[in-house]
Amino acid sequence: MNQPPLFFDAPRRLVAHDGTSTSTRAVPEETPIAFTYGRTTYAVMMATPADIEDFAVGFSLTERIIEDIGEIAELEVVAVPQGIEARMILSSNRDEELLSRRRRLTGPGGCGLCGIESLEAAVAPLTSVTSSARISADEIFRALRSLRDLQTLNAKTRAVHAAGFWSEGRFTAVREDVGRHNALDKLAGSLARAGVSAASGILVMSSRLSIELVQKAAAIGCPIIVAVSAPTALALRAAEACGMTVVAIARDDSLEIFTHAHRIAA
Repeated sequence: MNQPPLFFDAPRRLVAHDGTSTSTRAVPEETPIAFTYGRTTYAVMMATPADIEDFAVGFSLTERIIEDIGEIAELEVVAVPQGIEARMILSSNRDEELLSRRRRLTGPGGCGLCGIESLEAAVAPLTSVTSSARISADEIFRALRSLRDLQTLNAKTRAVHAAGFWSEGRFTAVREDVGRHNALDKLAGSLARAGVSAASGILVMSSRLSIELVQKAAAIGCPIIVAVSAPTALALRAAEACGMTVVAIARDDSLEIFTHAHRIAA
């Protein structure tokens, strides 16, 4: 499939105190992305139409549809009139399990838990995070500065989130999307396709930290998640319970450690 455009130059009229002018502003594209397993549509997410293979693999992992990328036997990305389909065939055992727990899910760009059919599913216990990884506060500051330089779509539109994986002093992957959970799914898929363990580094998010981001980070075994904005109380309770370190309100000159601070060297 050819890469669709990621942004649109929207005509606009600028009104300022000293007058008006006309020009264009780059705004991000948002496209329905359908994840199908076998012949069944499992989820439809509104997302930036880039890195769809990563998105499909990462979504499958973080939503615990699969435990390992090898359980996806086939993956095809197809453009259709209404959007994009990521068509997957799972191994026979996984396909049977999926049929027994299938749900319908339509996800707006800002929502990561739409379509969950029970309260128990929304706050289910997370897999314990056991990595002994540690990182210094200075290195987190370096990662934050570096992430801004790698947010190419956001530099143009100022309207998308980024998720980056920092390991051994550099970002090995960064993904952007209109949805923060979509960006993390794309990053998770990128790591899985490259054979990189999320336990070996930290996740850095350009967004607030809500429960679905902690859930997805725990699903791929990442021990530390850093966010530039504030966490929710539920996200912190989940991180504390599963053993994940949360660093939030992380800026150029300060950061706040909320859970499992032993992994951060001041």
